[in-house]
Amino acid sequence: MTLAAEQGRICALAAKGQRDLAELAAAYPELFPPRPFDPALFANVAMAIAFGAPWCDVAQLRITNRAVLWGFAVDWLVDHEAKSRDDIDRLTAACLAVADGADPADDDPLGRFLAELRDELAAVPAYAAHGGVWRDELRRVLDAMAREWDWKQAAETRPPTLDEYLANAANLACTVVNVVHWIHSDDPATLAHLGPLVTASDEVQRILRLVNDLGTYERDLRWGDLNALLLVPDRAQVERRIAELVAHARELLDPLRESCPVQADYLARQIGFSSGFYRSTDFWGAL
Repeated sequence: MTLAAEQGRICALAAKGQRDLAELAAAYPELFPPRPFDPALFANVAMAIAFGAPWCDVAQLRITNRAVLWGFAVDWLVDHEAKSRDDIDRLTAACLAVADGADPADDDPLGRFLAELRDELAAVPAYAAHGGVWRDELRRVLDAMAREWDWKQAAETRPPTLDEYLANAANLACTVVNVVHWIHSDDPATLAHLGPLVTASDEVQRILRLVNDLGTYERDLRWGDLNALLLVPDRAQVERRIAELVAHARELLDPLRESCPVQADYLARQIGFSSGFYRSTDFWGAL
């Protein structure tokens, strides 16, 4: 009963997070069409974050949930709405300007959403010293998404290698969300180890990239997206790489369990949750 009660509490965190995301998406209908942004997507995002950091309350998880949803919006615009590299370059420039403090254009819903995130994050004292880390990670995400778009255009003539693909795992927008979560926590121990946490998060991000690909191969084929299974001769090669990455992630997380054990657990739980989640479903709704 105790275990079930704790799981129920975490599910309540997720339910409240889902409602907030649904309300937010309704305020930006241009960014979140009902297909593929169905109610289950909002539930899946909120559930992943709640199970990743169950010690947090609703207010502490709000910006983390929203940062994930912003990443989904960018992914959709770059992968499925952009008609040219110029479209992506304009989107990137507009987002980086907002991250640096500019006001978004009235006709830029993605920029307006990002400005909301920026302003909420900037209200935390830790932002003054660490906001640059968030902006750097945001640039990495946008560059990685643009690079994947380029790869897709040349997929038949020059697909990336698996190593190149993994080096571009920032397109998953996992570490940038973790940085938002850590800055917003305003926790001295966490912030004192932000560099090692980002390094460990990048390794987790590579793991999640491959775990995601194993679970979404059929959808990626239908949608015309890249997938690690398209870059190697057999699935076993990807599974072996995941095992290697997990072993290295453990090495990175071990010293962090002494200095900031909560955040080390947060990263480990991301691997565990995704490994279970992608066995039977993924985040996106149907087109």
